[in-house]
Amino acid sequence: MVKKFPDQEGRFGEYGGKFVPETLMPALNDLEKEFNSAITNDAFNNELNYLLNTYVGRPTPLTYAKNLSKRIGCKIYLKREDLCHTGAHKINAALAQALLVKRMGKKRIVAETGAGQHGVATATACALLGIQAVIYMGSKDYERQKINVARMKLLGAKVEQVNSGSMTLKDAINEAIRDWVTNVDNTHYLIGSVVGPHPYPEMVRHFQSIIGDEVKEQIKEYEGKLPDYILACVGGGSNAMGIFYPFINEKDTNLIGIEAAGEGIDKSHAATLSAGTLGILHGAKSLVLQNQDGQIEEAHSISAGLDYPGVGPEHAWLKDTKRTTYFSVTDEQALAGVELLANTEGIIPALETAHAIGYLEELSKEIKSDSVLVLNVSGRGDKDMDIIAKRLNFFTN
Repeated sequence: MVKKFPDQEGRFGEYGGKFVPETLMPALNDLEKEFNSAITNDAFNNELNYLLNTYVGRPTPLTYAKNLSKRIGCKIYLKREDLCHTGAHKINAALAQALLVKRMGKKRIVAETGAGQHGVATATACALLGIQAVIYMGSKDYERQKINVARMKLLGAKVEQVNSGSMTLKDAINEAIRDWVTNVDNTHYLIGSVVGPHPYPEMVRHFQSIIGDEVKEQIKEYEGKLPDYILACVGGGSNAMGIFYPFINEKDTNLIGIEAAGEGIDKSHAATLSAGTLGILHGAKSLVLQNQDGQIEEAHSISAGLDYPGVGPEHAWLKDTKRTTYFSVTDEQALAGVELLANTEGIIPALETAHAIGYLEELSKEIKSDSVLVLNVSGRGDKDMDIIAKRLNFFTN
């Protein structure tokens, strides 16, 4: 049995912890106390569950993918987080954290976003609960996710473009942290993944674990047993941790995470678990992409949500303990994954999810025909249609 982490210091083995300016320590300590109090409070849980059911649309369906199953050669079920309000799993943790902010009496939230889905989820939760929202977004992502930028603005959020560094998710996080340090007394930093200083990795994982909890009940109803495989994409890693965590001690369920190999591991990529080394990024110790001098390297992925040079510390720990295995697929394989799910099941996935789908052909070489696999469809592909259409040459004569 794998012991569940983190420990009292917020560490998953050698990973995790708090590596932040001293001015943020009181805010982190207060957040940890509020989080631990809230999750045992009936009123908080009742309000959250009510909103998850009536507003977000939970539980999300577990869809048997008949045509895809025939193509790959095993039974495949799709966990439909793409059917959540706002179109992705991000709303689960965003809404929960916004409710925590109400309990803490803070009036302002800052957040980062890459693909835009966390930004949209944050803006949505803030609109619902009457909280001011400021969303930081790298200008590269701002351009390739314009639909989500428009959605955030329509929801009343202020969207700040970040023009420094690689102008992607890493740099958006840097600016959000600077804002938080400056305005810590009245501002909460709403992190969208299982990254950052303790208690964020544990907190986001806790609120996303509803995905795996639902899968456990649903798959037993449909198959009478737990799945043999669970497959999910990994950037920072919240959708993967959300579906993995309830199965950590189920030794007969193989947990597989898929990273972004970009143009190739030997070229430009975002495959931190495959090619990263131990370092500190955004307040936590984990595996990161860095050069010999410890400078963070630029990551690349066709998917804005996986374009990050780090990974959640719990994922790094799960890799070390060999409880979870991680692989990576390229931009081209991810595009093939989009086409595969669209053509077989009539579902257009986000480019993030498409990385997990893109690994199915490789997995089919070793998987048994009677195996049951659950794939987490973390988001829908509306936001990525411009990128997909251009790369697949839909509008050329």
